[in-house]
Amino acid sequence: MDSRLEQLQQRLDYRFRDPALLQRALTHRSFGSGHNERLEFLGDAVLNLTVSHLLFERFGESAEGDLTRVRAHLVREDSLHRAALQLGLPQVLRLSEGEARGGGAQRPSILADAAEAVIGAVYLDGGFDAARALVASLFGELILDTSVDAWRKDAKTELQEWLQARRHPVPDYRIAATRGQAHAQIFEVECLVPALGRRAVGEGRSRRAAEQEAARQMLELLLAQG
Repeated sequence: MDSRLEQLQQRLDYRFRDPALLQRALTHRSFGSGHNERLEFLGDAVLNLTVSHLLFERFGESAEGDLTRVRAHLVREDSLHRAALQLGLPQVLRLSEGEARGGGAQRPSILADAAEAVIGAVYLDGGFDAARALVASLFGELILDTSVDAWRKDAKTELQEWLQARRHPVPDYRIAATRGQAHAQIFEVECLVPALGRRAVGEGRSRRAAEQEAARQMLELLLAQG
């Protein structure tokens, strides 16, 4: 086996019984058939399950919505990109000549996908315990250093950032109903994301509070669907 792949296995702290799986995990679709997209799909699922388990253990009293929010921040492209750099994946990726000349080996999206594919390959080759150990080594310190409160933002701001990062329009807010006397009104506000066909409703003693609650409900809905 190529000495670079031997060194990668040392960094992974895992030796493949089927080295072809590792080779496939490092193969971008531009290189040709036998690329890593199916392994990426599998690795994404293993990563989410493992990080969910680690967060469940770390934050035993936290609500589901808070854990979902923290997980979404931990498994995003930026974190996977850093993991790929930690493993030295730019040096071992297989890319087409054109993709390589265009800087594909340093592109965060390609590296993040490759990191997930490697996790998937370890899972197929060695089972869940081996994959869990790899994810724990890559994300364990990040999980220990984080807190649920660190990821709590103004809900409207966080929702807007989430949508804009995925190139979706900002949400619409509108009052659906008001109840009660003028001095003690309850506002019901709809949060609409037409591009995704999603609607959430929040209530509050002011329009602003109701909008924040509607945004929080929408964000939890979107994070839960992945």
